[in-house]
Amino acid sequence: MEKVAEDFLRLVNIMNELREKCPWDRKQTIQTLRSMTIEETYELADGIIEEDWQNIKEELGDLLLHIVFYARIAEEKSQFTLDDVIKTICDKLIVRHPHIYSDVKVNNEDDVKKNWEAIKIREGKTSVMDGVPASLPAIVKATRIQEKAKQVGFEWHDKEDVWKKVEEEINELHEEIKGENNTAIEMEFGDVLFSLVNYARFLQIDAEAALEKVNKKFLSRFKKMEAAANAEGKTLAEMTLEEMDAIWNKIKKENLSS
Repeated sequence: MEKVAEDFLRLVNIMNELREKCPWDRKQTIQTLRSMTIEETYELADGIIEEDWQNIKEELGDLLLHIVFYARIAEEKSQFTLDDVIKTICDKLIVRHPHIYSDVKVNNEDDVKKNWEAIKIREGKTSVMDGVPASLPAIVKATRIQEKAKQVGFEWHDKEDVWKKVEEEINELHEEIKGENNTAIEMEFGDVLFSLVNYARFLQIDAEAALEKVNKKFLSRFKKMEAAANAEGKTLAEMTLEEMDAIWNKIKKENLSS
């Protein structure tokens, strides 16, 4: 742990030097850093999807730098210090884990989550939905909303009931499609997606990660299809759907056999 503390202090000192001596670092604000922090977070997410541990290590370092950077700017503006940041999260973890640091008893992780939400309400939250960031990607946000609703018991009992809800929403979407009302179709399509995200939770699947894996699979196969077309001296735009589909199915079989 002494080595960790030493390396962390080194990072803080480097950040301080950069802020004082580097024109680019001196120019940055919390607003200019925001988009870069979001980008770094998505790069970390990519590394996690691929289980690329080297990339995960590097991206965690980038995010740690951003945390130190924000704290340095806040200190310059007399808002808070890096020490305040660390103390705040330490205190929060202790308060929100009374089953570890007090005499509260829990039986499983669901009990832990319920305690967590109850504590947040006592801390002044007006709704169990407080804390769901407005800017979260929609599928991630749907998952978080459903998880929070579960903590107060607003939850289906089994996955069969959840699937019935999916089917119900699909049927409602089909009905709205017949009416050709785009606003109603959009809402019903959203209901289908929301119910599928809920079903993913019951299957213990991360809906966002599942979709991203399919995105990556599609991109890989599509690029192989382009390469196959080029090998025949054609572009995809020059081919019929049937020709492209034949190449696509061949690529799928090759992937399954490899």
